[in-house]
Amino acid sequence: MNKIITIGREFGSGGREFGRRLAEELGYEYYDKEIVAEIAKHTELSEKYVQQVIECDPHTLFPITVGHTFAYMQNYGIERQQAIYREQCAVIRAMAEKSNCVIVGRCADYILKDYKPFKIFVYSETECKIRRCRERGEAKENFSDKKLMRYIKNVDKSRARYYSFYTGQDWGKKTNYDICVNTSTTDMKVIVPLIAKMFK
Repeated sequence: MNKIITIGREFGSGGREFGRRLAEELGYEYYDKEIVAEIAKHTELSEKYVQQVIECDPHTLFPITVGHTFAYMQNYGIERQQAIYREQCAVIRAMAEKSNCVIVGRCADYILKDYKPFKIFVYSETECKIRRCRERGEAKENFSDKKLMRYIKNVDKSRARYYSFYTGQDWGKKTNYDICVNTSTTDMKVIVPLIAKMFK
């Protein structure tokens, strides 16, 4: 069976960089946005829409030229979300079966539970998230620190709701992971090689 590492992460914690560096250090495949691209290709939906659903901010697509009841539209949205999640499961499993890999987010730790992945959660203090978001251009220039902090918290709340809905578990709860990494004062170039040694 392939070696699989899943990365859960708070927004602005550097979890994506952590996962990419870990994959490079180990020579593993790295899957992140590639998952969204595959889901979009298989469902013929736009990558933007798929990403919105996965980040728990779905903009339900309804035919605008045909009249439907509100109940139908609600069911349509739910069915579309469920279809995307089913495709997400299929894509992630297929990727895990190809080779050793690092998979970031998207409930991969739960979807692949039968594959016994090594589960890592990356988190950080709010001040560090704000600084990191600004350094990487992940925040609008006119955002004050207070507004950016609120935005970061909202993204994390959305991720937590999405994760809880599909897994029945608490996102970020330490008992759900093998290792939790605080990147507030951690140099990625130092910590990643140390963790990589566990898999070599």
